[in-house]
Amino acid sequence: MRKLKKTIVAIVGSLIVLSFAGICLAEEPTEQREIKVIARKYAFEPKTITVRKGDHVRLVVTSEDVAHGIAIQEFNVDQRIDAKKSKVVEFTADREGRFRISCSVFCGDGHADMEGELVVTAGGVPQAASAMQVQFDPNDPTVVYVESHGERIRIDTRAKTVAQVTTTEPAKDQGLVVAKSRSDSAVHPSEPYDYHLINVPTPKRVRRHSVNLNFTHRFSEPINDQGPGEFFGLDGLSVSSLGVSYGITDSLYFNFNRSPICDRLAYCKTIEMGFGYHLLDERGRSPIALSAYSSVEGADNFSENYTFNIQAMIARSASKYVNLFFSPAVHINSNSNGRFNARAPVAAANLELGQHTGSFGFGANVRFRPTTSFLFEYTPRVGFKLGRIEPVDATGTIFRNRSEAEIGIGVEKRIGRHSFALTFSNTQTTTTSRYNSSNQALEPSKFIIGFNLYRRLF
Repeated sequence: MRKLKKTIVAIVGSLIVLSFAGICLAEEPTEQREIKVIARKYAFEPKTITVRKGDHVRLVVTSEDVAHGIAIQEFNVDQRIDAKKSKVVEFTADREGRFRISCSVFCGDGHADMEGELVVTAGGVPQAASAMQVQFDPNDPTVVYVESHGERIRIDTRAKTVAQVTTTEPAKDQGLVVAKSRSDSAVHPSEPYDYHLINVPTPKRVRRHSVNLNFTHRFSEPINDQGPGEFFGLDGLSVSSLGVSYGITDSLYFNFNRSPICDRLAYCKTIEMGFGYHLLDERGRSPIALSAYSSVEGADNFSENYTFNIQAMIARSASKYVNLFFSPAVHINSNSNGRFNARAPVAAANLELGQHTGSFGFGANVRFRPTTSFLFEYTPRVGFKLGRIEPVDATGTIFRNRSEAEIGIGVEKRIGRHSFALTFSNTQTTTTSRYNSSNQALEPSKFIIGFNLYRRLF
């Protein structure tokens, strides 16, 4: 009997032990995954990070050059990494899927394309292939580089040696990675849009200590309203305006613009000076790019008839190739001292024109090639409307203010620090308080030819 009891106890004990072992095997413990990430202009390495659902992820992010940011919106990750410093970013991968990793701190022209991907799998061992890159040295076919989770290994098959490559090693071992980054930038343009569409401004950031020139040229005769011997409006008078902007910081900038267009009694030789502030990039937790701008315009080389402008510039990408814009503005004293009434016939001097203006600039930039875009904009205006005062009847005693909203289309080409846009619009004016109404009262079907030329000097 005693022997039977011992046998039963042994069997029950074994079953209990096996039950606990089964439970432990069935429940995979949550692991901590530490991954080294290098941030450099304009890429994360590795570009793809693969973990399992439930893993506690510990990213050790190192900036090789300037300040960068790392943002993964779905996991509330948004951290700044100072220049040539490291920071540990931790979170739990509690959902499956593919999630975008983006740079949330402006780092230069290629900032918009600096992104990667976090892949969270259902379970099991993460697929090494998605996180591992194998590259052959083009100068020595016996050398192979294997990169995984931010570490690079150099394998020399001839000498039969294996060595870890550090991120500070000479450029010979880094050449493959640098060349790959440059290739990526050539395929995807670093700056998807310029500082203006045709006339409507955009929230593109002005780089710190950069000097930027913006030259606009507009003819005066419509291309589809030709007289004898005229050639698509190119034989008429034209107006060229020059603007300069300077980045005080990566957020704050100063703008200067000079327009020689002259209607002696209303506006002439206008100078505009203002400050802008870049508030948001469309990255990380922000769904939009946003800038604010305020300026003062003065006629006769900033000596009289001052107009005050307050404007917001908002951008949102509708897809990888389409950017949408909205630029509402208020223009105070745009008809200061009734100066536009003064240029009207005496009988129309009391015509009610208004004193201030509000405008609403809508626009789109559509890329149909990596560095070439189609442009469209439309700017309705309320309050005072710039245009022409003309008689309604043959007696010349009844007058009206004829005005048209600004509208324009164009094609833009960007090459490095340059951009050129061939434009078709119904206005010659380009300063903030004037561009949003057709000073010639041209209908939207009557366009004049012009162009915008942008160049960043420093």
